[in-house]
Amino acid sequence: AGARLRGAAARGRAALLARYDRTLAAHPGLAERLRPLRADVARHVRAFGGTEPGASASPKTSGSPRASAGTGGPPAPVASRSAEAGVPADPGRALSALANAERAAADALTRALGGAPPELARLFASVAAAGAVHVYLLTDGE
Repeated sequence: AGARLRGAAARGRAALLARYDRTLAAHPGLAERLRPLRADVARHVRAFGGTEPGASASPKTSGSPRASAGTGGPPAPVASRSAEAGVPADPGRALSALANAERAAADALTRALGGAPPELARLFASVAAAGAVHVYLLTDGE
């Protein structure tokens, strides 16, 4: 049960990470604000044993060190750039959509606490708390 929960958490965080990447690709002006949050989510993916979306493609997509520095990670692969259409055109609405995704992800981890083994439950609680902080930073804090 623990491995199944850990895998689901890794997939959920990887999906959130991909959303950060799409938002950053659609709104490069938000990079300074989103870069640290995206880095946290990438660490969460790894903590759950997952891999970052596009991680295997990063050597092909990153032509220079400066290219990855702007988003806190590898740029979105060309194939996934069409997904940017799902990001609101307005930066404020894009931040709200990202905050809603963070909230939903944190809520899912909180709901899974009861069925998780103790060590995994502590990790879920910690990552859910980080997600709550991300929601605050995306909505109120700057």
